[in-house]
Amino acid sequence: MPLVATDGIVLHAIDYMETSRIVRLATRDVGLQSVIAKGARRTRGRHGASLDLFAEGAAHLSLRPGRDLHTLTGFDVTRSRPELAADMGRFTAASAIAELVLRFAHDDEHAALYDTLLATLDAIAGAPPGRARVAALAGAWRLVAELGFAPALDRCALCHRPLDPAADAGFSHRDGGALCPACARQRTGVRALPAPARTALRHWVAEAGDASTPGDLDDATGRAHQRLLREFLHEHLADGRPLRAFDMWEGARWAGG
Repeated sequence: MPLVATDGIVLHAIDYMETSRIVRLATRDVGLQSVIAKGARRTRGRHGASLDLFAEGAAHLSLRPGRDLHTLTGFDVTRSRPELAADMGRFTAASAIAELVLRFAHDDEHAALYDTLLATLDAIAGAPPGRARVAALAGAWRLVAELGFAPALDRCALCHRPLDPAADAGFSHRDGGALCPACARQRTGVRALPAPARTALRHWVAEAGDASTPGDLDDATGRAHQRLLREFLHEHLADGRPLRAFDMWEGARWAGG
């Protein structure tokens, strides 16, 4: 059984039997992995309380080829991010980010995706009041770009004609992005995408993007961006299951936190 030491972060954990936990880890070197942490529920065990949600550290894995569940032999925490658990707005935003990675990432090396995940969670944890949603939206679209299905924003997703950056556009989840007026008229299920919203998306998706955006988002605009993101992700899911963490983040009264 190959032994692997890699950076990792806890994205999901459930109790298993009396003393253990099953954990979903995003890692730098071996992608997304499901592991069993034996004895993790014993506070004096080798894992102790280290496997809290969003904890980051050095993970030691015993990988079994052909198996879906591997063994976590050690996890040394380097950062716990308590800020995410202290505020409901930050927690629901971070949970949506975790769900995105859990539903779309695979068990192969993707260091850039891992780094983007960490940067996003750090941005949410450090966001000033009212900015956690913007930090999460920015990070989510960067993750989408790293996963390889960023929406078309500068050219029509169908005919590939350049789009006027100052003009409103249509947006089709099925077609993969913004549409010119001619193509939008020929398609069903097209959403209106105002020019400022497309500017924000372009900023978030760009390689040099960060957790900022031109101006803050009012609540209605922020919720519209959340809905657009959720619908876009759902269009690209093969299993059709709902994005429950996104639903909670989008629908909760603290979503703008």
